[in-house]
Amino acid sequence: MSHITLYHNPRCSKSRETLQLLRDNGIEPEIREYLKDVPSADEIKAVLSALDIGARALLRTKEAEYRELGLDDTSLSDDQIIAKMVECPKLIERPIVIRDGQARIGRPPESVKEIL
Repeated sequence: MSHITLYHNPRCSKSRETLQLLRDNGIEPEIREYLKDVPSADEIKAVLSALDIGARALLRTKEAEYRELGLDDTSLSDDQIIAKMVECPKLIERPIVIRDGQARIGRPPESVKEIL
């Protein structure tokens, strides 16, 4: 069986639903509470690569910090955006399921089934 990691926020309903979906499929993932155990810039880059998206696509744009930190500035580079995610992990979209170099954002939770 391959290793599966869930970037999880237990206060988020979509995150809890995704965890339940994994468990309902007989999978007990490694749970990474990314708000407490903040990923490094390199870890975020690896997640972006596995998702095959740019940093901006992983931002939670409705968070107050998005506006406060000026992340709507389209001239910001991926590295600058990633640095802000490390500084304020609340900005990272959730939940994220990672398996064997592939990843999916669990919005909706069923979208993670593609990599199970």
